[in-house]
Amino acid sequence: MSAVLDPHGHASHDGHAHDEHHDHPHGWRRWLFATNHKDIGTLYLLFSFTMLMVGGLLALLIRAELFQPGLQLVNPELFNQFTTMHGLIMVFGAIMPAFVGFANWMIPLQIGASDMAFARMNNFSFWLMIPAAIMLVGSFFMPGGAPAAGWTLYAPLTLQMGPSMDAGIFAMHILGASSIMGSINIIVTILNMRAPGMTLMKMPMFVWTWLITAYLLIAVMPVLAGAITMTLTDRHFGTSFFNPAGGGDPVMYQHIFWFFGHPEVYIMILPAFGIISQIVPAFARKKLFGYASMVYATSSIAILSFIVWAHHMFTTGMPVTGQLFFMYATMLIAVPTAVKIFNWIATMWQGSMTFETPMLFAVGFIFVFTMGGFTGLILAVAPVDIQLQDTYYVVAHFHYVLVAGSLYAMFAGVYYWLPKWTGVMYSEARGKLHFWWSLISFNVTFFPMHFLGLAGMPRRYADYPMQFADFNAIATVGAFFFGFAQVYFFLFIVLPAMRGKGEPAPQKPWEAAEGLEWEVPSPAPFHTFETPPKLDATATRIVA
Repeated sequence: MSAVLDPHGHASHDGHAHDEHHDHPHGWRRWLFATNHKDIGTLYLLFSFTMLMVGGLLALLIRAELFQPGLQLVNPELFNQFTTMHGLIMVFGAIMPAFVGFANWMIPLQIGASDMAFARMNNFSFWLMIPAAIMLVGSFFMPGGAPAAGWTLYAPLTLQMGPSMDAGIFAMHILGASSIMGSINIIVTILNMRAPGMTLMKMPMFVWTWLITAYLLIAVMPVLAGAITMTLTDRHFGTSFFNPAGGGDPVMYQHIFWFFGHPEVYIMILPAFGIISQIVPAFARKKLFGYASMVYATSSIAILSFIVWAHHMFTTGMPVTGQLFFMYATMLIAVPTAVKIFNWIATMWQGSMTFETPMLFAVGFIFVFTMGGFTGLILAVAPVDIQLQDTYYVVAHFHYVLVAGSLYAMFAGVYYWLPKWTGVMYSEARGKLHFWWSLISFNVTFFPMHFLGLAGMPRRYADYPMQFADFNAIATVGAFFFGFAQVYFFLFIVLPAMRGKGEPAPQKPWEAAEGLEWEVPSPAPFHTFETPPKLDATATRIVA
């Protein structure tokens, strides 16, 4: 590689992989004042894993209580605090920040940008999450305990909670502000900082899915902020938005919340689709089938997500016309989702597939996410949903979509890009053990919940009659195995890689992987693409 001088007189190698003489801060200053997209991406990923462990601990406490009938460990009030906080922490503390971490790490590398557009705002949007998380988790130690109204924070329960409800609302506001800042950063970076020659329709699918996700976030986070602010004013300032005693309407809260909540579901799965769309072609050794249709399908899902919110509300007494509209609109979303699944399978069809750990998680994702999608289609049918509303069938459905969906895609992404992040290869045997351990224990945990729901077991109850005992016992055992699998993942895969233990990773560990991130050395240098790279016609390779 010949060294060339960039316009600032710094030496760079063929304009893309920078030498290491650039100063960057060390010790705690490097992390506290981080403006480098790679460092901030790492911070997001570590934060989200920490919150995954906190939320997972609450999940195991919930399952321990439900191991057998009768009250074992906690009273019903504390049980409701666990279910509420488990949901809030997993959605806003684990899944969303993890995808923002992937975006920070990978988007500049994939589009040939030197960094994110607003580096200091990037730092600010991360550090906002720490006080918010402390406030959220710390609400357990406030008078009356943590919020116990369910993660959806429905009125009128939220109007009757103790002071922890205010802490929860404040924490959600801060997390929302962080999300909006992160989204603006991602949109500006993608639209303005792509390397010359990378048109929109040549961008990697992960970048496309995040561009669409960022627009969704900007559209719906203010709606959530509005709903919880109205809750706050009802609690303290004498308004009656949701308080029936003053002429308010609790169902209005549900409309506002789910207008945020349904696009939010797609905010948590679209980046996962992007990760899977990067991995499947790499291990099938084929181009992604139907790239343009994938882009259009992703956009369609985003648009349709705004007109299906009331399928969460079939039991609130809406008119039949409303039920029919939301039922058919919900079924319509299955079409672009099916396009994606078809495209992934068509990409694998007659490909030269190998099953390294990222591909195992990607195939596992497609299999289990499809099951979750089908149970969603069943819940879209209004008369069926009225029977299954608020039962364990719903719990099973959204865990199949969010755990086996979002979380499996994240694991796939970590295994896929870890050599690029750390410069060392993980142990393939340990990765495969983690996959099979997770896949089996996940299904042992959540598959029985479909039967519990069909038999009528309601969710968020700390106790249940004898006929539900067997399936609950099985689910609890599975949950503990699943939880330990994730501890194993951190201790035996992530930690050794972070410490640099393992085989040195080549620049391109996966032979058929495409994209600019494989054009820089492993580990990716602190500064990359300080001068915009010159791309070939496919915008996947750099020409010297």
